[in-house]
Amino acid sequence: MDLASLGRPELEASLRRATEHLLALQDDEGWWKGDLETNVTMDAEDLLLRQFLGIRTVEQTAATAEWIRSQQRADGTWGTFHGGPPELSTTVEAYVALRLAGDPVDAPHMRAAAEYVREQGGIAASRVFTRIWLALFGWWPWERLPEMPPEIMFLPKWLPLNIYAFGCWARQTIVPLTVVSAHRPVRPAPFALTELHTDPDNPFPLRPLAPPASWDGLFERLDLVLHAYHKRAVRPLRRLALTQAGRWIVERQEADGCWGGIQPPAVYSLIALHLLGYELDHPVMQAGLAAFERFTVHTQDGKRWLEACQSPVWDTCLATIALVDAGLPADHPAVVKATDWMLGEEITTRGDWSVQRPQLAPGGWAFEFHNDTYPDIDDTAEVVLALRRVRHPEPERVAGAVHRGVEWNLGMQSKNGAWGAFDVDNTSTLPNKLPFCDFGEVVDPPSADVTAHVVEMLAEVGKADDPRTRRGVEWLLRNQEAEGSWFGRWGTNYIYGTGSVLPALVAAGVPESDPSIRRAVRWLEERQNPDGGWGEDMRSYDDPATWSGRGESTASQTAWALMALLAAGEGPDGRYAPAPGQGSAAVELGVRWLAATQLAEGSWDEPQFTGTGFPWDFSINYHLYRLVFPVTALGRYLYGNPLLGRST
Repeated sequence: MDLASLGRPELEASLRRATEHLLALQDDEGWWKGDLETNVTMDAEDLLLRQFLGIRTVEQTAATAEWIRSQQRADGTWGTFHGGPPELSTTVEAYVALRLAGDPVDAPHMRAAAEYVREQGGIAASRVFTRIWLALFGWWPWERLPEMPPEIMFLPKWLPLNIYAFGCWARQTIVPLTVVSAHRPVRPAPFALTELHTDPDNPFPLRPLAPPASWDGLFERLDLVLHAYHKRAVRPLRRLALTQAGRWIVERQEADGCWGGIQPPAVYSLIALHLLGYELDHPVMQAGLAAFERFTVHTQDGKRWLEACQSPVWDTCLATIALVDAGLPADHPAVVKATDWMLGEEITTRGDWSVQRPQLAPGGWAFEFHNDTYPDIDDTAEVVLALRRVRHPEPERVAGAVHRGVEWNLGMQSKNGAWGAFDVDNTSTLPNKLPFCDFGEVVDPPSADVTAHVVEMLAEVGKADDPRTRRGVEWLLRNQEAEGSWFGRWGTNYIYGTGSVLPALVAAGVPESDPSIRRAVRWLEERQNPDGGWGEDMRSYDDPATWSGRGESTASQTAWALMALLAAGEGPDGRYAPAPGQGSAAVELGVRWLAATQLAEGSWDEPQFTGTGFPWDFSINYHLYRLVFPVTALGRYLYGNPLLGRST
């Protein structure tokens, strides 16, 4: 299609189709939620959990196996994101799940997977978490796993490596794993896995220790000490530690039965509590297992897969912003209903965040349906931005929630002036160095994207000149990459970071002519694909020199780039518009690429993963991103950037 032939009427029609489709996806209660797709380790671990607890059914196994097979690559491996390279641990776990489903080892797809595993070093080279799952069935010895004793519960918060030195997602996972590590359970293995070892005569090789003067070497030797302690643990102290860990886990179970609203803490909490004596018919266990049923997606062709998390608050606030920015009246019933639902999701109780901020009053929002223990700064900022756009029949009610959210976010500012996702000053480098922690990022330092959303929100509520806002702006300017972009912690990657930061800086009063903003604009223009869109592959986390801002064009990433350019004055209503009613060449190509690639239903096809759980280690495809962000970008292009004229 000739992009030049797409004029304003075609763009308006595209936005109308997208808006109607988004409205049609709203739940009767007022929320939106797209599927949250990750990788097949979620599905493999679900089968392994059910095998461990003795509740795996033939029907669940068959449907899950169908999904896992459908995700296998042509070379017999599995990756962690669409189009990505093969990944060893994912392939090991998928292979074991298919063995549970009865796939024979001599089947071509199984032979190809096993051959890849052996080529990469076998099970011995897989990550710690994979080997923990295998240890549950005797496929790997507990003695060859890093030790994490439950006595860690006794470490005060001022000591390194106490549980609050870890990010909340890691903390929730590590506490139950200390219980599992202390018990070292082994269920009868239903089959052997000799075909996944490079040397069946030496299946559990010792890894050489790193030099003692290095951090790795120090912690490896500490691990040897902890293994010795495991054999001679002071029994009363160990029992007390296990009791305290069990209480900590139960106290953090949410109303929906899950833990933190995410898969890793939930599966390990169920195993840990079962080892502590909780029977399967105990209400805590029943609620936990029921939560997984709500995380289960059944496809029309009979496959079954699990979401690692659910994102209704995030999806709802983004959808509300998108619809109003696309021209929907601020008192439209859909956005008023969404506002009512979001107001009902406000968290007014204290959670783990209060360990570092005991005097701070609660207020804010979490990512999921039920996660009162862990509200997050990013959702709170975006919900406030959404609430400020809506004309609600009870403005005082909205204003109260906005005030509490703003004050809570301000109270969660880290000492460097920026914001992390869940905690304050969660910046220790030690947790990432533990042999136990090879499963992705385990701390929660401030990031550009979260800080930008908070700064944008503070500017929106009239606090652009507040000294705390200015500190956030200064942190963002200091942390710009040399070539002009910003690193994206929770979205892929430099396009997401830049798409978050530029609107925030302009909203906070940084002139569009500022060298930092012009450098970012040039970077986006240079990264635009020949087809007019933007895309960035997950590999930019691992190899930024090659992949920063590079990849197949996607609807969500194109929208992020457009939102940044429009904020920087490159749109038809901006100071850098080449002619009245016309944006810069990059903007014009971008909006027309969106219109040209739109599906008939109003959304966009986006198999690529553009969301981030852990940079490089855990990637996410938010199925609603392909719709809410293009709606926002097209709306701002057609009807004006809501930031223009509102900055100080």
